[in-house]
Amino acid sequence: MARVFDCDVVVAGAGVAGLTAARGLAEAGLSVVLLEAAERVGGRVRTVRPAASDWPVEAGAEFVHGRPQELLKLIEEAGLTLVEREGKFYSFENERLNEAAWEDSAFEVLDELPEEGDMPFHRFLQQKKLAPRLEARVRDYVEGFNAADARVIGTAALRRQQQAEEAIEGERIFHIREGYDRIPLFLLDRFLAAGGQAHLGSRVTEIEWTRGEARVRMAHAEVAEIRARRVVVAVPLGVLKVGGIEISPLPEDASKAIYSLAMGSATRITLIFREPFWKEAAPGLSFLFAAGEAVPVWWNPAEGSALLTGWLGGPRAAAGPTGEALRDAALAGLGKIFGREDLTGLLLDWNSHDWQRDPLALGAYSYVPVGALEASAALAQPFEDTLYFAGEHTDISGHWGTVHAAMRSGMRVVEGIREKGKG
Repeated sequence: MARVFDCDVVVAGAGVAGLTAARGLAEAGLSVVLLEAAERVGGRVRTVRPAASDWPVEAGAEFVHGRPQELLKLIEEAGLTLVEREGKFYSFENERLNEAAWEDSAFEVLDELPEEGDMPFHRFLQQKKLAPRLEARVRDYVEGFNAADARVIGTAALRRQQQAEEAIEGERIFHIREGYDRIPLFLLDRFLAAGGQAHLGSRVTEIEWTRGEARVRMAHAEVAEIRARRVVVAVPLGVLKVGGIEISPLPEDASKAIYSLAMGSATRITLIFREPFWKEAAPGLSFLFAAGEAVPVWWNPAEGSALLTGWLGGPRAAAGPTGEALRDAALAGLGKIFGREDLTGLLLDWNSHDWQRDPLALGAYSYVPVGALEASAALAQPFEDTLYFAGEHTDISGHWGTVHAAMRSGMRVVEGIREKGKG
């Protein structure tokens, strides 16, 4: 017979936000149950380790953007190795591969975002009356980096994001040598060591709550219901937008915020080759921009590795190829760029992930449409000291879509609940 269980806090979702919240609450002495629909932790942090590569392949979050102190502190605590990715930028234009010289002009355009007001980014570009090629580059950058639609994302959010990145040296990027999944695994270990209980393969379907009490129900679980004094909802925005968890009642402010924010699309593919065939044509390759190609952005994760990772973000990802079709298009594109006809023979293995079609994510990460600048703050507030939301979409510091934003949201929940005490 299914059982009913009681605890202080239920955390739904074992991504970085949920794990951060669960660890902090358990270490504060509360009884915490962590529920995760997948059979693994990490959420949109997903690392695979193919036999063909001695470098971890990131299928989800990959870069540490800048120097966010909370994430750097956690990396140090976990004993992980942070490696800064340096190197040269290249572009493929007019059938020629050259060292990239256009990114500075693209960033100069972004420096001219309006200080006040809000408008769709594509309208801002139209007003700038840029040369068609530069306009396309800037649009591709914004849509790719933010996994966003330029017709939807707002200039006010882009301005706030730009200011937030400048504050943490956001132009610098780092890899975790051991693999990004070591972060959620470390958080899980610390959570369990503090007495927390984690249940994987336990998808939350329904939350009923009133002040001071929440009832959490799951699909196909031995425990029929968990009663808790508080519940933290730390699932991706995409899941919330389709009503993946029925929350009764869903506060009006929360509902409005969820449907005001947007979930971006992204597909990524990593190709593992027998050798870094690009070294002669593009020595020191870090990033390669190939506007107009099936895969418009490539990067080499580590100097000396034989890996290339391709990225499609925004409308390109939503409409682009997936699976083997993406692999074939990627190989064809790289063959064109580097003048090679032997890449299929050089390919040892490959990995791809289509995040907008992942049923437990339904998108890559959030972005802020026109008029929704304060939606994240509305969702970040506690509701009756009982219902809490966490995740990068609830970030209030302008770092939407990042692991450190997810961490900050979990830390915010811990601080809020600790201030209220166990009652």
